[in-house]
Amino acid sequence: MTIEDFNALPAPEVEERLAACLPVPRWVEAVRDGRPYAAWQDLEATASAAATHLDDEELEAALAAHPRIGERAASPHHNAAASAREQAGVDPADAEVARALTEGNAAYEARFDRVFLIRAAGRSAPEILAELDRRLGNDDGAERDETVTQLREIALLRLRQVAS
Repeated sequence: MTIEDFNALPAPEVEERLAACLPVPRWVEAVRDGRPYAAWQDLEATASAAATHLDDEELEAALAAHPRIGERAASPHHNAAASAREQAGVDPADAEVARALTEGNAAYEARFDRVFLIRAAGRSAPEILAELDRRLGNDDGAERDETVTQLREIALLRLRQVAS
């Protein structure tokens, strides 16, 4: 798909594609309403800027669209195909990795009261586990900022897939 094709998509179709990247209505509207884009870089810049800050409600909605790291998408709100692609470096059949992720996810959720989120694409299980361990040391504000950054990275990765 060219940028011209993306610009020409009917609003409902572009909204559906964008919501698969980041299910935050304000973000979807900002990216949709930024059309027409002169180049892909302009689309990505608008998408990135619109995802720089998420309020609490937006953060909760965005996180609801993601399964735990190491788990396969089970909710109808999850983008199962994208999650499976992005978590390809995590083998759920590896008992040691599965145990470490289960324990790490539980510790994270107990500490921050939300699911641990990381752009898993391009990362191995040991890299993800190291980041999980590191981020458990964050204070609430720093961790919230990191979570929003990870959501933005995931949204941009998915945008490249659904809009190209």
